Amino acid sequence: MLGLVLLVATGTLWLAALGRVLVRDDGPAHAEMAVVLAGDFTGNRILRAAQLVQQGYVPKVLVSGPDGLYGHYECDLAIPFAVAHGYPQAWFIRAPHEALSTRAEAAAILPDLRRLGVHRFLLVTSTYHTARAARIFRAAGPDFDMRTVAAPDKYFSPASWWRNREGQKLFFMEWSKTFAGLVGM
Repeated sequence: MLGLVLLVATGTLWLAALGRVLVRDDGPAHAEMAVVLAGDFTGNRILRAAQLVQQGYVPKVLVSGPDGLYGHYECDLAIPFAVAHGYPQAWFIRAPHEALSTRAEAAAILPDLRRLGVHRFLLVTSTYHTARAARIFRAAGPDFDMRTVAAPDKYFSPASWWRNREGQKLFFMEWSKTFAGLVGM
């Protein structure tokens, strides 16, 4: 009974700690390119990458984009979104592919970076996705110097994800994917 009381009393501490485990934000640094991962349907990832160009960290952004959004590649929707927000189209390079997982996305994107002669890049993804994406990309491309940059998410904050339904779903899905990756699935 005392254990249950302690668990409830300290809930915000351990819930926040579980949320923080999902986050790895190395912060921006100068690199040859930013890479925006697919899977963001709000535009926060591409807008964060555009800010990195604007701030002088990178000259270009490679925009990952699987097929499947009403017959469009995600990159072909994300780039016009950034342009509509005032960023020049010339900053963006489309990277269409058929990948449906972060691991498959790494397998599709890293060869593109090699062809472009990129050695150092910033991996831009949603806050809750940064730690897992970093592990996957580092394992798939140990020859790259990579930093992870978190794009904000409207619903997920490590300190309060449990306070809204969307944050709870993001937490559950990301932990499920993290666990699956750790056991080799």
